[in-house]
Amino acid sequence: MLHPLKKRAAVLLAISTVAAALASPVTAAPAATAPAGQAAQAAVRWTGCATPRYPTLQCASLRVPLDHDRPAGRTITLALTRVPHTAKTSQGPLLVNPGGPGGSGRVLAGFVASALPKDVAAQYDVIGFDPRGVGKSEPALDCGPGHFKPVRPDSVPLDGATERANLERVRAFAESCGSRHADVLPHIGTVAAARDIEVLRTALDAERISYFGYSYGTYLGAVYAKLHPGRVHRLVLDSVVDPTGVWYRDNLAQDLAFDARHKAFLAWVAHHDATYRLGTDPAAVERRWYAMRQALRRTPAGGKVGPSELEDTYMPGGYYNGYWPHLADAFAAYAVKKDPEPLVAAYERFGAVEPSAGNSYSVYTAVQCRDSAWPRNWNAWRADMWRTHAKAPFMTWNNAWYNAPCAFWPVEPLRAPDVTNADLPPALLLQATDDAATPFDGAVSMREKLAGSALVVEEGGGNHGIALSGNTCLDEKVAAYLRSGQAADATCPAQAAPRPTTATRAVPPSAGGAALHGLLGFRG
Repeated sequence: MLHPLKKRAAVLLAISTVAAALASPVTAAPAATAPAGQAAQAAVRWTGCATPRYPTLQCASLRVPLDHDRPAGRTITLALTRVPHTAKTSQGPLLVNPGGPGGSGRVLAGFVASALPKDVAAQYDVIGFDPRGVGKSEPALDCGPGHFKPVRPDSVPLDGATERANLERVRAFAESCGSRHADVLPHIGTVAAARDIEVLRTALDAERISYFGYSYGTYLGAVYAKLHPGRVHRLVLDSVVDPTGVWYRDNLAQDLAFDARHKAFLAWVAHHDATYRLGTDPAAVERRWYAMRQALRRTPAGGKVGPSELEDTYMPGGYYNGYWPHLADAFAAYAVKKDPEPLVAAYERFGAVEPSAGNSYSVYTAVQCRDSAWPRNWNAWRADMWRTHAKAPFMTWNNAWYNAPCAFWPVEPLRAPDVTNADLPPALLLQATDDAATPFDGAVSMREKLAGSALVVEEGGGNHGIALSGNTCLDEKVAAYLRSGQAADATCPAQAAPRPTTATRAVPPSAGGAALHGLLGFRG
């Protein structure tokens, strides 16, 4: 569901400085031989890893069982960060997760601690973590270096040769993952990650923990809560996964929602025709976008941007409308001025694969393919994708190939747990009505499953990841809940749509959700 390997404008912020600081080795609790049932539960040893942006940040690592059913066996390591509480009375740990699966949560701890009101942050130890297989946790997965190297085959398989080329790519990725990580893949998944959280809770000597998850992180939080409802103090779920569709049906629903969000972007471009000169009719602007796609099929821009790369470049606009001005600039330059250079620059900024992205995507596939069953018969995929593509051509096939390694995955899938839960304290859910990555119905479904939960709706909002991104109404609801644990259904108005900017203007660090969206992955 997420595209964790894409570059984003917010990466230009000081986040890179923080990430560099966190790249240094972290101090682990001493390894210990533990009896069965008590493995890897030594206390966490925190050491300073401050950055200019987060001066109180601390780092640590924790050993957890590779196989939780064999707690005295092999262990692996999770990388952790913490901003400690400063209030005299603490409400305990607040674990944060940015989604993915495959997203690194270490930097998110500092962001959340600094974005919350000071009196709220002071009451919690805000803890970020790289889930098993991710980032600085060890071992880290990397299944197929170069898998997204441009120019890829057109995502839309208009002929047999194109379909075969795409199938060869995804099958090779699955086989590579199996050969590189055969010992680890059976133990990568949401349930295993949730069990890691319980080991962490024990190591923190906390009777209960609070949890704040975005996107896929909402599902991870719900699964942990299902396994250990009595250990949950507060539960904040932002941009909520539909737990009934994990994961094949959720991706089909996402295809439809992304197409609608892409149309919203094109309508915004039409509304600002005075700037972009692409026409005032959204349908006509859409035709020009697909004409650009067709032209790139014949001649990739800069030898890098073909149709698949174009989709990668514009997909981030479905997650965060703060990118719309920059994407519109590139579109107009190509379609109106016949200048491909801004489009290539936009690809490098928003769509190109970062060197470290192989890890994120590898964990993404490992989790999604293991969590639940996917069709093994490619004919079923083909029929579903063409049926969905007819309604939603923007990203249906792109998303299909992103997930298609699951058709050939070398590890048998598990059955997704039912997260229905009547034993939790009230949970707080937040959802934008027009979110493309996690469509609105998913939040309604989760609310029905978590008894006593409250849903705060951002009416008319289309961004993915909405708390702590500049909407004062939403942020106040989150702060009040973390203070008291009390939550009620509510509606908040969406933030204003962006205005056109010049192509050279960077997204400022203070811009609404720019900082947050530099930390969240894409596709879930």
